[in-house]
Amino acid sequence: MSDNWVIWFDKIGIGDVASVGGKNASLGEMVRTLSAQGVRVPAGFAATADAYRVFVAANGIEASMRAHLASYERGEATLQQVGQAIRTLFLEGEIPPAVADALVAAYDELKIRAGTPNLAVAVRSSATAEDLPGASFAGQQETFLNVTGHRALLDACRRCFASLFTDRAISYRQVKGYGHFDVALSIGIQQMVRSDLAGSGVMFSIDTETGFPRVAVISAAWGLGETVVQGSVDPDKYLVFKPLLQTAGARPIIEKSLGQKAIKMCYAEGGSERTRLMETVPAEREAFVLSDDDILELARWAVIVEAHYGRPMDMEWAKDGESGRLYLVQARPETVQAGLSQSRMLRYRLTGKAGTPLTTGAAIGSAIASGQACIIHSAADIGKFRDGAILVTGTTDPDWVPIMKRAAGIITDHGGATSHAAIVSRELGVPAVVGTGDATRVLKTDQPITLSCAEGDIGSVYDGLIAFDREEIDLGALPETRTDVMVNIAEPSAAFQWWRLPARGVGLARMEFIINTLIKAHPMALLHPERVSAEENRLIGELTRGHASPADYFVDILSRGIAKLAAPYYPHPAIVRLSDFKTNEYAHLLGGRAFEPQEENPMLGFRGASRYYDERYREGFALECRALKRVRDTLGFSNVIVMVPFCRTPEEADRVLAVMADNGLRRGENGLQVYMMCEIPSNVILADAFATRFDGFSIGSNDLTQLVLGVDRDSDLLAALFDERNDAVRHMVAEAIHKAHAAGIKIGICGQAPSNYPDFAAFLVDEGIDSISLNPDSFVRTIAHIAAAESAPVDQPDAQSEAAALGHVW
Repeated sequence: MSDNWVIWFDKIGIGDVASVGGKNASLGEMVRTLSAQGVRVPAGFAATADAYRVFVAANGIEASMRAHLASYERGEATLQQVGQAIRTLFLEGEIPPAVADALVAAYDELKIRAGTPNLAVAVRSSATAEDLPGASFAGQQETFLNVTGHRALLDACRRCFASLFTDRAISYRQVKGYGHFDVALSIGIQQMVRSDLAGSGVMFSIDTETGFPRVAVISAAWGLGETVVQGSVDPDKYLVFKPLLQTAGARPIIEKSLGQKAIKMCYAEGGSERTRLMETVPAEREAFVLSDDDILELARWAVIVEAHYGRPMDMEWAKDGESGRLYLVQARPETVQAGLSQSRMLRYRLTGKAGTPLTTGAAIGSAIASGQACIIHSAADIGKFRDGAILVTGTTDPDWVPIMKRAAGIITDHGGATSHAAIVSRELGVPAVVGTGDATRVLKTDQPITLSCAEGDIGSVYDGLIAFDREEIDLGALPETRTDVMVNIAEPSAAFQWWRLPARGVGLARMEFIINTLIKAHPMALLHPERVSAEENRLIGELTRGHASPADYFVDILSRGIAKLAAPYYPHPAIVRLSDFKTNEYAHLLGGRAFEPQEENPMLGFRGASRYYDERYREGFALECRALKRVRDTLGFSNVIVMVPFCRTPEEADRVLAVMADNGLRRGENGLQVYMMCEIPSNVILADAFATRFDGFSIGSNDLTQLVLGVDRDSDLLAALFDERNDAVRHMVAEAIHKAHAAGIKIGICGQAPSNYPDFAAFLVDEGIDSISLNPDSFVRTIAHIAAAESAPVDQPDAQSEAAALGHVW
C-alpha cells in the first residue's frame, strides 16, 4: 500500500479510477486535457483509495464490517440496522495522522493558490467502481459543501468514508453485483464555486428520455446544485442542438422552459449547518437562471467533453456569482440511453379510452404503466410500499432506491428531468412522471391509475387501468426506397421520440399545434390587450412571464417549437406549414373571440392564405414570419421550408409572398424555399401557374378529397363517402404530380391517405411522386408497402395511351 495519500487533480487521468475513483479521475482528466479548450474545472486534489484502506486498517473495523454484512445477508438484521452500525464504526474512528497531515497540508496549499485564507471547499465522495458503464452510482455516497477549516475538513472526510455504507449504497451494490470490499472510496476536495450567489445544475450530452444524441440538455436553478440533483426544485430547462454550435452566427437553443424554482440552497452563516434552504423571491422565479451566452458555452463544453470521452456524458455545472464564470464540477458517463440499441425501438401506445389527465408532469422514459397508487410522504414509511404499485411521493433521494426498483411506475410532486427520481427511474427502466406539483394531493392510496410517458415530454396520469400495447420495432430490417419517405410531426414534445426512424425529413410540421398547445393565446390578443377582458389579460400575463413582451413570447415559443420539430432529421428538409386554423378554432385560443368572425362554414371560410394579407390578421402573420426568420437565421435551421396552405388563386399567392418578403422571408434569399399545399381543385387546374411562384407542392389529400367529392370531412353522416381512393381524387392527384414534374418542381404528399391505405401509397409510387410523408406510427408498415411498389413490375403505356388516360378537359 502506498503512502501517497493525496494527488492533485492536474496529476490525475481517467486511467486512475482504481486509486481515485470515477468522479475524481474524470475531474483530473478534464483539468489536464480539456482546460486548453476552454473547459473550466475548479482546482482541487483527491484523497486516494489507499487513504480509505489505511483508515479501515488503522481502526481495525473490517472484521466488524464483515460481520454486520453477513448478519444482513442471513436476514438476522435489517438494511437500516446494518448500515447504521457500519457507519458508526467509521464515525467513531480516527483518520491516521499521516493521512490527516497530508490532507491538511494540501488544503493549506489550495488556500494559497486560491489567494484566500478562509477557503470553502466541496468534499465529494468518489467510489472506485463509480460511474462505470451500466452503473451510475448517482447519489450513493455523500457530498459536503461549504467546508472551511482543518477540523471541518477532516470531519467531512470521515463522513465521506462512512457514506460508502449508506443504506442505498449497500443496496445498490447488491443490485449491480459489486462486492462490498471490492469497492474503496476516494475523496475529492475541490474549491467551492460561489454558485450560491448565482446558479447551478446538471447537463447531459444526450436527450435522457429518447436517446436523441444531437442535443445537450441543461437544467438550472438558483443557488447550490443539490436542489436540482435531489429533485426538491423544479428547474429551468434548456435544449441546445449540438450540430449547429459551430455554424457561424447560429444560436441553436431550441427550448427554454422556465421552472418554478421555489427554493434555493445557500451557504449558512454561523452555526453547525454549512448550507441552508431558503425561498426564492418572485423576481428569481420569473427569470431564467442562465443567459443565452451561458447556455451556449455549457453546450459547447458538453460537445468537447463528449468528444473527449467518446460517449454521452452526465455533467454537473456551477456559475460563480462573483466572477460570472461557469465551471464543470463533475462529469461521468451517461449509463442508460448510451447502452440501448440504436437499431431497435420500443413503442408504447394507449389502446383504451383515456379521459382528462388527473395530473401531468415531465415524462421520464417512453413507457406506460398501470396499477394502484401507493402514496408515501416520508422515507421512514417506505416499509408500507407494496410491490408492483405506483409510487406517489413529494420527492425522492437515494434512500428511496430500494422501493423504486419494486415500483411499476413513479410519480412525484417536485423535480425535473435531471432530479434524483428521474435519474434512478431511467436506470431502473421504470416510467415516471415528475414535477406534477399536486400528485400527492389529487391521487389517493389504492386508486387504480395509468401512468403514460408515451405522449411526448409531458407525462400524464389517468384514472383507472387503461389498456395499452407495447411493440418492438427492428429498424435495421426496414427497406431502402427511391421515394423520399418523410414524417408528419405536430407536437414538439414528441419530436425526439421518432428520431431513430430512417426518415428523410419532416414532410409536414403543423404550426397551429404549437400555437394551440404551447402558446395557447391568439396572436392578435397578445398584440392588442386593449381588446380582451381583464381576466384574459391576467392569464396572458401568466403565460408570458419571463419574456420581454407578449409578442416576444409568441415569437420565442413558436420559433423554438419549430426548431425542435426540424432537429431530429437535420439537415434533411423540414416543411413547416403556416398556420391553418379555421375561425372557430382560432376563437378557442385565449383572447380569440375578440378577433374571429362567426362563419357558417369555417372549413371554406377565412383560413389559410386569405388571412395572411388581410388587415384582420396581418399583424399576427407578421409574428409567424418573425418566428420563421428566427428559426432559419438565428437558431440556424436553414433546412426549414415554408409552406402556404389553402391558397385559392395565383393572385392570392402573389399577395402572400409579398407580405412574407415584407417580413424578411423573401423566396430564394438565404436559400429559402417556399412550397404550396396542393389541396384545392384550383391548385391542380392551375398548377402550371402556381408552379412559377413556388418551389414545390405538397398534396393535402384530406382537403382535396373533401373539395373534389363535395364531402364534409368532419361529417359523421357522410363518413362512408369520404375516400381518398375514389377515382376522381386519384385523377386529381395524378394530374398534380405530372404537372409539377412538367414544371420542374418537386411534389410530395403529406395527407392521411398513404398512412391509412397501403394501396394508395403504391398508387403514388406508380405516378412518380417525389416524397411521401407519413404519420410516425404508420411509418414502419407503410415504408414496406412503398418498397414493394417500387420493386413491382409496372406496365409502361406508350405516350399516346398515357395522354389519353390523363385526358384532362380543364
